[in-house]
Amino acid sequence: MSFTLPDLPFEKNALEPHISAETIEFHYGKHHQAYVTNLNNLTEGKPEAEMSLEKVILGAEPGGLLNNAAQVWNHTFYWNCLSGKSDGAPSGELADAINEAFGSFEEFKKQLAQAAVTQFGSGWAWLVWENSNLKITQTANADTPIRHNQTPLLTIDVWEHAYYVDYRNARPKYVDMVIENLINWNFVAENFSNPDK
Repeated sequence: MSFTLPDLPFEKNALEPHISAETIEFHYGKHHQAYVTNLNNLTEGKPEAEMSLEKVILGAEPGGLLNNAAQVWNHTFYWNCLSGKSDGAPSGELADAINEAFGSFEEFKKQLAQAAVTQFGSGWAWLVWENSNLKITQTANADTPIRHNQTPLLTIDVWEHAYYVDYRNARPKYVDMVIENLINWNFVAENFSNPDK
């Protein structure tokens, strides 16, 4: 068995004008593909080649195997968090839970943006479910919440390759654009309603 690059849940130009097809071509077609290729090279002929991606991540020691496996998982999750047809805000139980945890949706957006903008270097900002609570957290480089007994609900990729083509070094502008225009709240709600969280 080998790991494969999953299909995007949208067309490459579906996030325009906020994220260009050129960015998707590089980010998904080059960076994400490279993690998949590296992961297959690292697991070829080894027991990990027959494992699920999650089992590889949970069982790997820090290093190349973990980094590439986690980046394949993180990126796949990130693509599903985006939609060119975003509702702009959650609804139902998720909206109620966000309001309860953060005081308001506006405060939630402020804290999520702060986490994304202040993540030093490369990494990710997340909304997770931990110990029966919603929490905003950061991970550096390839780290992922599933290594920390957290259930990811939403992520924003803040590696430079996620935004540099379109926004150069203006990470705050990219982060605000994602939060205001591109979050797939249906996907986040599905994650929140998962009984295994």
